[in-house]
Amino acid sequence: MAATTDRLPGNLRAPAAASAGLGLRRSLLDALAAAPAGAFDFLECAPDNWVGVGGRLGEALAELSRRHPLTCHGLSLSLGGPSPLDVAFLQRTRRFLDQHQVALYSEHLSWCSDDGHLYELLPLPFTGEAVRHVAARIRQAQDILGRRIAVENASYYAVPAADMDEADFINAVLEEADCDLLLDVNNVYVNAINHGYDAHAFLARLPSARIASYHVAGHHDEADDLKIDTHGMPVKHDVWQLLAASHALHGVRPTLLERDFNFPPLPELLDELQVIRRLQQAAATEHAHG
Repeated sequence: MAATTDRLPGNLRAPAAASAGLGLRRSLLDALAAAPAGAFDFLECAPDNWVGVGGRLGEALAELSRRHPLTCHGLSLSLGGPSPLDVAFLQRTRRFLDQHQVALYSEHLSWCSDDGHLYELLPLPFTGEAVRHVAARIRQAQDILGRRIAVENASYYAVPAADMDEADFINAVLEEADCDLLLDVNNVYVNAINHGYDAHAFLARLPSARIASYHVAGHHDEADDLKIDTHGMPVKHDVWQLLAASHALHGVRPTLLERDFNFPPLPELLDELQVIRRLQQAAATEHAHG
């Protein structure tokens, strides 16, 4: 199922709703450049790792972004952090997004810096105070970037404090910030197992209209009741089932297959990409017959 590109105002490019993408990792550059037409529909990169990069790597990125829609997923903005947002970094990021005609930019609903980067995505308290804090920073980031952003539901292993549950917290942030949601289906599965809640009930409480895209990834089974979000192995059957459930509840969206290490040959990643396409096609067929 080939995806078309949706053109947005200002020449920005967004993947079509029924599209499947891969992460643009440096170790995959040659394989992605040589991939046959239609092997994937879009690529996602972290601007943090590419801003200011020139030479052979910069040329390879520019060529790929000319051939394929590019989405971006930030790593170090620290939306929930205590230190002021890095305005200079946001301005550099905006120039990168504009240069590559990126419509869809996302960041994690977490924090990762305080007077320096901590190189870890840390959980936020599920409190009204945290909602107001992170929402104000999201609004500021959107103003500087000149576009709506999507925040990703994060995996977490402990909650610093809570006067609401995770779904209520996410919904409150989305409403207060007037931003979108990048729904990471693997994170929903991992959190549901680790914290003992019903993943399908959690999905049903999310606002369909704010979901901009999906992520799926592999995780490590430490124990029956402990899953570790690693992005280092194939997507598991239960996560594919949860993606299908997301389609039924919220509809088809651009979906990224995340893989950060332990890369198999590209054909194996493309086989997983075909699972995404089959699920999207099945959802479209079900909707047409519904």
